[in-house]
Amino acid sequence: MENLQNGSGTGNHSSTETTGKVITCNAAVVWGPEQPFVMEEVRVQPPQKMEVRIKIHFTSICHTDLSAWKGEDISQRAYPRILGHEASGEYTVLDSACVVNITTATTLSLKNMSLLSCGVSTGVGAAWNTANVQPGSTVAVFGLGAVGLAVAEGARARGASKIIGVDINPSKFTKVEPTMCVYIYRPGNGVTHFINPGDLQKPVHERVREMTEGGVDYSFECAGNLDVLREAFLSTHEGWGFTVTLGIHPTPRMLPIHPMELFNGRSIVGSVFGGFKGKTQLPLFAKQCMSGMVDLDKFITHELPFDKINDAMQLLIEGKSLRCILHI
Repeated sequence: MENLQNGSGTGNHSSTETTGKVITCNAAVVWGPEQPFVMEEVRVQPPQKMEVRIKIHFTSICHTDLSAWKGEDISQRAYPRILGHEASGEYTVLDSACVVNITTATTLSLKNMSLLSCGVSTGVGAAWNTANVQPGSTVAVFGLGAVGLAVAEGARARGASKIIGVDINPSKFTKVEPTMCVYIYRPGNGVTHFINPGDLQKPVHERVREMTEGGVDYSFECAGNLDVLREAFLSTHEGWGFTVTLGIHPTPRMLPIHPMELFNGRSIVGSVFGGFKGKTQLPLFAKQCMSGMVDLDKFITHELPFDKINDAMQLLIEGKSLRCILHI
């Protein structure tokens, strides 16, 4: 996560003054697994073909960053390193092939626009593009972080009749039927019903199938847990159930599904960036968010200055934030 400056580190120079030049920027550097971020000044070479130099105004932390920060997978254990892929700002130097036209009439703030760089786009796009959720259908979302709630928001916008959220965090729901272990998610988040696996005496998929007359039409795994992925798959209806996996899985364990379990018509797919094509589809998605089709404000639970990035990481670790926007 970097804050671009000009070549000298002071003032505001036009992009033409830094084109082809080495610049300096402030970066949050991680020197080892689970080590605190250290603010350092780093030198950045001029962008090469298909690379973009951006003056960042807002950034945030994704669960993918959390996984890399922990070094959960051996491929992630390359330190020191600069994490981050969720950000918004102004491009200053770029290859012509990287230009994307977003109208100057855009009223969506740069702060909200940063949510489109991963979390919200990944979740909403999984519902819209990957699964193509249909009006009146039933949906189950396993893991109610930012991506999971974005899936629910996408399913709501598509007219799903029942959206079941599954999460072990009791702060995310209101109990309405204590004896049945059924809950209602807090208003305005797309989820219509909630299941806390810790309260059940049976597998989650059995409870979901009871609530939906045989299983949901679509399920989404957003937790990065293979056992959860299997429950999500088994929660879908035989004949047409469609499961999308979105969580990061650092473990070397393999997919826990027998080939014969696919013979009855259920399917499972993965999704990256919600199936959005950044250059051709993201501008339209931004306009849809501007029109209110997707409410971005509710995904921003905290805001901090960039140098408080360690506090933002702690909020994510403790499950207290969806997205903490860091102001550069």
